[in-house]
Amino acid sequence: MATEFLECLAMAVPLPATSSSWLALGAAYGTAKSGTGIAAMSVMRPELIMKSIIPVVMAGIIAIYGLVVAVLIANSLNDGISLYRSFLQLGAGLSVGLSGLAAGFAIGIVGDAGVRGTAQQPRLFVGMILILIFAEVLGLYGLIVALILSTK
Repeated sequence: MATEFLECLAMAVPLPATSSSWLALGAAYGTAKSGTGIAAMSVMRPELIMKSIIPVVMAGIIAIYGLVVAVLIANSLNDGISLYRSFLQLGAGLSVGLSGLAAGFAIGIVGDAGVRGTAQQPRLFVGMILILIFAEVLGLYGLIVALILSTK
C-alpha cells in the first residue's frame, strides 16, 4: 500500500517543472530586487547603470541551471521508469530548484544593497561582486548535485 502511494507520488510530480519553477522564483526575485536598486540608483548616478546590471545578469544565469536539469530529466523519462530512478530525478529537481531559489534571493538582496551602496561609495563595487559570486556558487552547488543525481 505504501509503495503504491510513493510510486504515484513520484510519478505525479512534474519533474522538469519542479526545478524550473523554484529556480524561476529565485531568478525573478533576484532580477526584481536588483532591478529596483538599479532604478533607484540611476536617478542620482545614471552613468553607473551598465556597471550595476551585473546582479540582474547573475540572477538570469541561475535560471539556466534549472533549464539544464529539466532537459536532462525530461530526456531520461520513459514508460518503465523505476521508483528509485523517479526519486533520484525528484531529488535532482529539488536540489537545483531550492538551491537556485536561495541563490536568487541572495543575489537580489545583495544586488539591491550593493548597487545602492556603490552609487554612494564606488569602492563597494568589488565587495558587492565578491558576495554575488559566493551567492551564485550556491546555485552552482545545487546544479552539481542535480547532475550527479540525474546521471546516476
